[in-house]
Amino acid sequence: MVPGSRRVAARPLQRAACTTLWQQLQADLQRRLAEGEFAEVFPGELELRDEYGVSRSTVREALRALREDGIVTAARGRAPRLGGDVEISQPLGAIYSLFESVEAAHLHQRSIVRRLDERRDAHAAVRLGLEESTPLIYLERLRLADEEPLALDCAWLPAELARPLLDADFTHTSLYDELAGRCRVRLTGGREQIHAVIPTAAQRRLLELGPDTAAMRVQRTGTVNGVGIEWRTTVIRGDRFSVLADFSARTGYTVHLSGDNPAPSR
Repeated sequence: MVPGSRRVAARPLQRAACTTLWQQLQADLQRRLAEGEFAEVFPGELELRDEYGVSRSTVREALRALREDGIVTAARGRAPRLGGDVEISQPLGAIYSLFESVEAAHLHQRSIVRRLDERRDAHAAVRLGLEESTPLIYLERLRLADEEPLALDCAWLPAELARPLLDADFTHTSLYDELAGRCRVRLTGGREQIHAVIPTAAQRRLLELGPDTAAMRVQRTGTVNGVGIEWRTTVIRGDRFSVLADFSARTGYTVHLSGDNPAPSR
């Protein structure tokens, strides 16, 4: 037992009860949590299997239910841990990388690349201040933090500039690092909006969002000396993400209200 945690005995599960074994296990784990056990370390699947004398599939089903309730996280290949204690924060008013923000929270960052190709997208091109038929590089990633879905990230960049990105492996790297290394381009500024949104059914499935979990949409135009280089939309789990703003009595901070958006620079 970990020092500082409280030992609360497990209750035997009843195979003849009217509730399933995994439901009994879920309820007993919640009871033990409420009574102060697992304050520092949550037991793994094998430990729970041996302690309760049930199959590993029963343990996984109980952990799945606890995960849906936000009580624990239980990613494949990683030990379960209490949920709600690690949040990824990003600063307002700065050029930041979600990759670096996840790593700064001491979580492992990994991306599942869903699309990386050259295409035309009139809406994205206009956002970049380009002609509607301009070829663009499109990168779509499911971003994971400790193997748990965090964000669905979609970025468009001018193909003339960003074609070298087609050879990049974005599994464990930052778009901005690759943009700097392969294209010799570093953002100097831009504009970002953050909205509360109702995720689509597909987004809920990919992000493993419960019906009561909120989401935010981050829309960003990244620029180099005022010229549009990146148009990005990110749908991110509201229960795992926050934004921060510094302010002072002398300078305060500036808030751009919805609708107060100048046209993207060319």
